[in-house]
Amino acid sequence: MKEKKEEKAEAEEPKDITEMKLPEQEQEAAEEKEEKRERRDDKAGIAYIYASGNNTIVHVTDLSGNTISRVSGGMITKHSRLKANPTTAIFVAKKAAERAKDLGITSLYVRIRGQTNAVGLGPGAHAAVKSLSKEGFRVISILDTTKFPRGGPKKKGGKRGRRV
Repeated sequence: MKEKKEEKAEAEEPKDITEMKLPEQEQEAAEEKEEKRERRDDKAGIAYIYASGNNTIVHVTDLSGNTISRVSGGMITKHSRLKANPTTAIFVAKKAAERAKDLGITSLYVRIRGQTNAVGLGPGAHAAVKSLSKEGFRVISILDTTKFPRGGPKKKGGKRGRRV
């Protein structure tokens, strides 16, 4: 029995001074474990933002593609001329974010899409992204997924375009 107690005592004591952890190091290790736990609780989703010159649509899904919320500018404002307004886009993003927060989503992958063949994004695109980040979501990445034609069918008009 004495031999077993001696073996246990030897096993518990570190054999080298470098193996010993200071209280500060133990605290840092505990903080790292806590951060890892928080990351596991971090539920991600995808926010698809379609911003054309006429409207802004925010569509939030989970990572498998199931729709959580979809809100457009027409659901927020009465005036059709204000659908693509940055102010309306802020309210659209807030309304979409409420439902996503209820289901526990804490971080988002953002995919912005503009109108095909348009010069740039609509006026509500950046306002919607900014609003989502202000709502408390951690924006992991922002990706521009605007479609652009690669050849395709012949364009309308003759060889030199439309003659007036």
